[in-house]
Amino acid sequence: MIILRAFKTELDLNNIQRSACARHAGAARYAYNWGLARKLAAYQAGEKTPTAIDLHRELNVLKQTELSWMYEVSKCAPQEALRNLDQAFVHFFRRVKAKKAGKKVKVGFPRFKSKKHGLGSFRLTGAIHICEDAIQLPRLGRLRLKEHGYLPVSGAKVLSATVSERAGRWFVSVQVEMELPDPHETHQPVVGVDLGITRLATVSDGTGIENPRALKRNLKKIKRLQRTVSRRQKGSANRRKAAAKLAKAHLRAASIRTEALHQATSRLAKTKSAVVLEDLNVSGMLRNHHLAQAIADVGLYEFRRQIVYKGAWYGCRVSFADPFYPSTKRCSKCGHIKAEMSLGQRVYMCDACDLVLDRDLNAALNLEQLITASSAGSDACGEGVRPGHPAVLDEAGTEPQSASV
Repeated sequence: MIILRAFKTELDLNNIQRSACARHAGAARYAYNWGLARKLAAYQAGEKTPTAIDLHRELNVLKQTELSWMYEVSKCAPQEALRNLDQAFVHFFRRVKAKKAGKKVKVGFPRFKSKKHGLGSFRLTGAIHICEDAIQLPRLGRLRLKEHGYLPVSGAKVLSATVSERAGRWFVSVQVEMELPDPHETHQPVVGVDLGITRLATVSDGTGIENPRALKRNLKKIKRLQRTVSRRQKGSANRRKAAAKLAKAHLRAASIRTEALHQATSRLAKTKSAVVLEDLNVSGMLRNHHLAQAIADVGLYEFRRQIVYKGAWYGCRVSFADPFYPSTKRCSKCGHIKAEMSLGQRVYMCDACDLVLDRDLNAALNLEQLITASSAGSDACGEGVRPGHPAVLDEAGTEPQSASV
């Protein structure tokens, strides 16, 4: 099985290399904004909208006069930025078509990029070589890696490298094409997984995956740093320093959450032959202002995205229960369904068979019974299971069989 996979790790740069990366990010940002302005001007004038190739030709002409500073960076940085702009318009028109069809989607017209919230990123292609402790990039040379032995040195074809900055730290994400052995049928257990806020996930075999509560544990510090930023004068050096500290705190919380999600999904995909989850409406759940922050802190949709593509890698079949399946209200022992069950009731007590069980574990057992009943050729309680998408998708959803890890 041929897949596209991305490996992201942090760079260990000196001051000269940091300045070079900042120039590349600035060139990519300028090209994107310039291309967006040209597209808008052409549309308002009733002319044909230029493509990325047309814009790149115009940019090459401007390099000889107005934009001579662009010769200091790799030609890939502005070129790939213009391609990203084309893709942004493709997605915009796709969402417009979906909205006309009656779907509830945000249209999201492409916007101009600013370095107010970071220097951004740039993508490079061509001669990219990976070593155990460094990576060789066009025009940037050999850049050291903080994590040794993580990027694939052999057995993978390097397609591109994206260098990005966040909270003063530089990262490189390498997209490679690699071959994985075709997943074969295994005799590993089948489980149901109930996602929640108190616990990240409760598995029907009795194990639980704890929620790190990355935002909640750092919220006091983040609020204090946010107050410090708001008290500093706009445009001052002290405000920039305070904003940098705030960005580091947010990055720490996001990194803790991401690490917990990757460990949980990898463990399930590697050790289970089939997993059933609830088809949660996360957007609708976030409308509950009492729980919105806690729900967002879990990363429910990211859990779903990761388990789908990792399941395809390791031969774990991922299925999703119908959104209206009463996994929480149903008794996993006798099948009795309660009329109501509030969020405050953390223990399930069956009125028919006197079963007393943890609420989340009971829901996970019901989800497991769904797939076992489906395998036997029948549906439990008349409810169906909808299989997950078998293809591996990237963070943008544009390329099949790709993912970021």
